[in-house]
Amino acid sequence: MTERFITETLNRRDAEFDLTLRPGRFADFVGQGKIRERLELSVAAAQGRGDVLDHVLLCGPPGLGKTTLAYILGAAMGANVKATSGPILAKPADLAGLLTNLEKGEILFIDEIHRIQKSVEEYLYAAMEDFAIDIVLDQGAHARSVRLNLPRFTLVGATTRSGLLSAPLRSRFGMTNRLDYYTPEELCAVIQRSARILDVDITAEGAEEIAARARGTPRIANSLLRWVRDYAQVRADNRITRDVADKALAMLDVDRHGLDEMDKRILSGIIGKFGGGPVGINTIAVSVGEEPDTIEEVYEPYLIQQGLLARTPQGRTATAAAYRLLNLRLGPGAQQELL
Repeated sequence: MTERFITETLNRRDAEFDLTLRPGRFADFVGQGKIRERLELSVAAAQGRGDVLDHVLLCGPPGLGKTTLAYILGAAMGANVKATSGPILAKPADLAGLLTNLEKGEILFIDEIHRIQKSVEEYLYAAMEDFAIDIVLDQGAHARSVRLNLPRFTLVGATTRSGLLSAPLRSRFGMTNRLDYYTPEELCAVIQRSARILDVDITAEGAEEIAARARGTPRIANSLLRWVRDYAQVRADNRITRDVADKALAMLDVDRHGLDEMDKRILSGIIGKFGGGPVGINTIAVSVGEEPDTIEEVYEPYLIQQGLLARTPQGRTATAAAYRLLNLRLGPGAQQELL
């Protein structure tokens, strides 16, 4: 089974699948307890004052629920959510069009907000703080600036790389929340809830097996559940047990540590081709045939969290745990570097 086939298998119809399983209220949202409590309190306070919700920034790796929380906030406030993403907002006119079409209390959700162009970002400052934007009409000697007042709205920004946000933009958010990876117990609850929605017969042990390999991420847990459901439908009489989940995930080359084929290619490439590192991210990307941004945002965080990869000023280095995982002997030179 090729890496391309695995990727296509996991990503096919993801949008519709996630939409089906996405919780629509705080009571159904599993995990992120402290963040959920803070947001619920903010919603209650805003409703008590008859005011709009303050701007909210959601940070964290992909698949942890940033988009879901944005829509839950909209439902809790009884407000529409208008969604866009940072790369789409290429020029100020794009943002101005969105802002001028907002109504009071509505939520503007910008995904990957760190990728907004600088010229567009500057328009957000006045919009977030003063609820107004300045538009330049005409050109040359006839150019003039017109201020447009905006209805009070809530901006919810989501980012996987909060360090790339400029300080002026970050400071204008009233609340910043960082989502953390889920525990296996929380992922079990996510999987069991999704199984009920999909009408899938799954044992507690089967859910635990999937949760253990889901890399602490609900989106991955739901994608794996979908694959295991298909496997069980064809080969296991529509019932997911621990053994069925183990066999299904083995077909995807997802091991008991949650590592897939690309994770192992990254680690084995660093060790086999570059002596365990340090090696630059661009070199790693070329060696495994993947984009540097994808490695940094998708694969690297989990490998670092699991203690298999270290990020140093000189580059990435495979740890002793990575050697043990791949059953490779730690050479004297590499061993000295890791001490």
